[in-house]
Amino acid sequence: MVERSRWTYPNLVFRGDKALLFSESGNGFLMYGRMHRTFVAMGDPVGPPDETRELAGRFRELCDRHRARPVFFEVRDENRHVYLELGLSLTELGEEGRVELARFELASAARATLRQARSRVERKGCVFEIVPRERVPALAEALTHVSDAWLAEKATHEKGFSNASFDMRYLEQFPVAVVYDASGVIAFANLWQSAEKEELSVDLIRHMPNAPNGTMDFLFTEVLLWGREQGFRWFNFGMAPLAGLDARSGSPLWRRFGTLLYQHGEHFYNFRGLRHYKEKFAPVWTPRYLASPGGLALPVVLVDVTALIAGGLRGIVLKRGVPKR
Repeated sequence: MVERSRWTYPNLVFRGDKALLFSESGNGFLMYGRMHRTFVAMGDPVGPPDETRELAGRFRELCDRHRARPVFFEVRDENRHVYLELGLSLTELGEEGRVELARFELASAARATLRQARSRVERKGCVFEIVPRERVPALAEALTHVSDAWLAEKATHEKGFSNASFDMRYLEQFPVAVVYDASGVIAFANLWQSAEKEELSVDLIRHMPNAPNGTMDFLFTEVLLWGREQGFRWFNFGMAPLAGLDARSGSPLWRRFGTLLYQHGEHFYNFRGLRHYKEKFAPVWTPRYLASPGGLALPVVLVDVTALIAGGLRGIVLKRGVPKR
């Protein structure tokens, strides 16, 4: 089912940290986690479009049996009617950025910053490689070293649910984009690929604290160029908070908890700089939503979703649960 999906996010199922609910036909599934009395589905149901409503309804029934709140996290506008029919409210979380790879031209004037970063990193002796999945186990020691150094420098701990955490058994299921210098591996990201080359994305992203300035620009640029050569249509940069989200929301509670949610949900770049960083690749932005009970239930839902991502309530409040600015 994952290999037939036009999206890359269903690859999160390989983390093995979510419960699964299958459609009657067995051709679709929904993955979800639990935090207190909140059941959180990750994304829209996976599978044929005509089974989305069935799976969403079965999930609602499951939640009702357990007297739990049903939540769908980071869902698309095209399925809005499904969630509204279930009596849920949609709250805009942010926007997902995707780059149309056929239009990604490094030689254009708009890509001058990326070209300069690429040249600078290459002059430092860095090289890029897509390591096929069968060779990834041989890099276990090097990848572990990079991840440990990254976590120590960020003064954070691993997140969960919508974010990958370092696990070699998980990484070994994917090709990995790697940047080397004379000392060895200095940056890496595993690659997600969707059916019919509709979409390419990266998941777990780590780099050495002393990696040359521009290393991540170099890694992303090379991944996008590789994806274009391989015939992929889109590169998915994932979520970014909406500029002006606070201004559009009339609820002080949503402002408070929405900010808290994304402080823990997006850990590679800081909350304010995340969208700005992705803008240099000129993505197309489309909104993503939280489908959940509304009203007074929303703050509770947001706390539970945040705790699920952060690995528990302690992960929200402890210093090591907060990424460095």
